[in-house]
Order: sequence, then C-alpha cells, then structure tokens
Amino acid sequence: MRSQILVIEDDLAIQTGLRDALQAEGYSVVVEADGKRGLHEALHGNAACIILDLMLPSMNGRDVCQALRKSNCRTPILMLTSKSEESDIIVGLELGADDYMSKPFSLAELLARIRALIRRGTGDKIEKEVAEVTFGQVHVDFVRQEALIKGVPVRLSVREFCLLRYLVQHDGRVVTREMILDDVWGYDAFPTTRTIDNYILSLRKKLEENPTNPLHIVTIHTLGYKFISNPT
Repeated sequence: MRSQILVIEDDLAIQTGLRDALQAEGYSVVVEADGKRGLHEALHGNAACIILDLMLPSMNGRDVCQALRKSNCRTPILMLTSKSEESDIIVGLELGADDYMSKPFSLAELLARIRALIRRGTGDKIEKEVAEVTFGQVHVDFVRQEALIKGVPVRLSVREFCLLRYLVQHDGRVVTREMILDDVWGYDAFPTTRTIDNYILSLRKKLEENPTNPLHIVTIHTLGYKFISNPT
C-alpha cells in the first residue's frame, strides 16, 4: 500500500510540483489549498506525512500545526515557509512541526526528509545505541573508533565506521540504499547510490574473510543490504 502525503499549500505552482514529484516517487497525494480544509483532512484522512505551508488562507500553518498537536495527531509535519527568519522556524518547531524547509527548496532534499520522517513516524528507524560488536574474527569498538581482526588493527575511515554502525544497528534487517543516504550521509549531502555500493565493497574487503562471498555484510537483491552478526 502506497504511503499518502497530505500537501497543505495554496500556491498552485508549488502544489503541482509537489504532486508530480511525490507521485513519481510512488506516494499517493492529497492537496488542500486552505488551512481549515487541510486541518480537517489531516485529522480525518490517512496521511503518513503532512507538508504544511506557513502562510495559508482561512487558517495559517502555525495554527494548523498547533491544532493538530492539541488533537493528539502525531503525523509527521514538514513545514514550508517563504521566510527564513529564525523566529518563524523556532515557532513552528515549538508548536510541534517535525522539520522545516524554506522556499525555494530542493525537491531531492525534500523527498529525503519525507522518507526519514515517515520512517520515524512508523517506528522503522532504529535508535538502538551500539558501542561495540564482534562478528567472525572481527571486533569493532565504535566509541574508540577501533577495528581489529584477530587482534590486529584495521584502518577504517570515519564514514566507514558510521556506515558499519548503522548496519549493525539494523542487525538482521534490510536497509535500502535510500535509508543509508538519508540516515548516514544526511539531508545536506547528495551522494549517489553508487557511492553506497563502493563503501560497502570497501568494508567487505577490509572485514570479510572472503569479500566476494560475504557472510556478514550481504546484498539483498533489488532492495539493499543486511548485516548478519551470526550467520547460520
């Protein structure tokens, strides 16, 4: 079932651009151009994420956001504003918005933020802290940024430590390349999925006994990767 995105925005050009981009990503999209109608749809609809403009007719975005949170609606809210003043951003976040973007914005960045918000909203993002891990003949201490194979140090880059830790946090679960891009690289960096593949290859060469037939950092065809601490 496709996730639904509710767009509450009165600018027709932005409405059209968001609808086209979101539908191209596989989302279903509901658009409301009025604050009160948007609030009603948010309370009674089935949105996985709300894109909420700050300046709206009949009821502004701040009031919509506040009303949603007072009604115990926990749907993630990404607030849009044409203003970049820090005070507007702080007010929106204090009222319960989960994230914000100032116009004009990058569609690629907006889509990345939506994916992350939806995963957090559905509990898919794991926040488990991992200080160290042992698998096969490898021991990694993430606090000290040390990796050992049979007691011999192996040099990993900071990004490789971050990627490995993310995989370990999701032990036994598939993580897509898009998840890695959003959660390890972040919103403000836009590497390609090929970058992820190259880092995975590097980790395998450094840590797997047989990099061409990995036991712990495995590829899940068409989906992404999975870390397996104890393969059977």
